[in-house]
Amino acid sequence: EEGLKTIVVNYNPETVSTDYDESDRLYFEELSLERILDIYEAENSSGVIVSVGGQIPNNLAIPLQENNAKVLGTPPTSIDRAENRNKFSSMLDRLHIDQPAWDELKTIESATEFCDRVGYPVLVRPSYVLSGDAMRVVPDREQLIEYMSQSSVISFEHPVVVSKFIENAKELEYDGVAKDGVVINYAISEHVENAGVHSGDATVLLPAQKLYVETSRQIKRMAIQIAKELNISGPFNIQFMARENEIKVIECNLRASRTFPFISKTFDFNFIDLA
Repeated sequence: EEGLKTIVVNYNPETVSTDYDESDRLYFEELSLERILDIYEAENSSGVIVSVGGQIPNNLAIPLQENNAKVLGTPPTSIDRAENRNKFSSMLDRLHIDQPAWDELKTIESATEFCDRVGYPVLVRPSYVLSGDAMRVVPDREQLIEYMSQSSVISFEHPVVVSKFIENAKELEYDGVAKDGVVINYAISEHVENAGVHSGDATVLLPAQKLYVETSRQIKRMAIQIAKELNISGPFNIQFMARENEIKVIECNLRASRTFPFISKTFDFNFIDLA
């Protein structure tokens, strides 16, 4: 619409097979830092958008910025604050936004000590992973030790955040678009299954059917605070858990979520165009 040429980089032809004409040029290449920088330089690009490609582009935001690529939209430092479980949880504490009891842990011993204190079940979450990937709800001490003994789960270089898992809670999703930290549109959807079922497997209702007015009000207030604090410009998704009127934040993804097409079709309003 503004006469700017667009380039899409995608390693999966199937995802663009029906919309191959959405961009001026399409590269079937791996989403690696080296390859993206090659294309960025070869095309003399004026910027790169990482908020519509899932988890991998989010992981590349900081490295791209460090290599002098201009990342458009939400600042890479804000993406890092949302992806890094410790930084994000610390931010919520500072904003007085409720979340399950948590701690960043680097050893199995410290993890078992924390879990014995808060009680099981617990949720183990590595940083910079696709929501649900390598994330595990652990019901007891024995399974915690077994899971965290895997070499890829925990290390001093890559600690995990372990939080108390709230049972019998409803999971809610807030999909929004913001500009310079101000929310300009949003939708709240409700999972049929209780919290703990990955959103990719869950059944989602839109608009939410069984929400207290106070629950909706709290979710909107928290989302506005988070968007402002992270200076979000573009699409984002926040997952909440609710039991009665007690609302807690699970996580925030500073990118278009899998529910963006769903809410756009339901409301007959293209959220990505707005983003």
